[in-house]
Amino acid sequence: MRLTIAAVGRMKAGPEQELAARYLDRLRKSGAPLGLDFSGVSEIAESRAAGVVERKRDEGARLLALLPEGARLLVLDETGRTPSSEEFATLLTRHRNEGARDLALAIGGPDGHGDELRARASGLIAFGRLTFPHQIVRILLAEQLYRATTILSGHPYHRT
Repeated sequence: MRLTIAAVGRMKAGPEQELAARYLDRLRKSGAPLGLDFSGVSEIAESRAAGVVERKRDEGARLLALLPEGARLLVLDETGRTPSSEEFATLLTRHRNEGARDLALAIGGPDGHGDELRARASGLIAFGRLTFPHQIVRILLAEQLYRATTILSGHPYHRT
């Protein structure tokens, strides 16, 4: 199953980008033997629409346009479930074992996700109730994707 991160906002060069890249590189290497192939990050710019609802709708439509046809979608959203790392690994495995060819994970902009995007999602995931900048969320997601592969392969990284 191909994994894609679809994100509102661009990562600028710097330590955040380097850290995210380090975890995504580890994911590429550790996920392939498990049938979890990382296909990359697709970014869109934040919407310039005047209102919050319009910005969410615009960003949601553009995120959906990035997805391969038939892709399943997990949305990172404050209203989502907060799984443990083990539960997150199990969720990825379930999608893979159900025959999903593509699974996209969507990171929203400053206003979050709109109703249309959330309605299209196979699931909503939260990294807790705190609000994080999109760069930090991208790092957290990259690390948790890598951690999921270590859990699934029985690697001791997960215990650190």
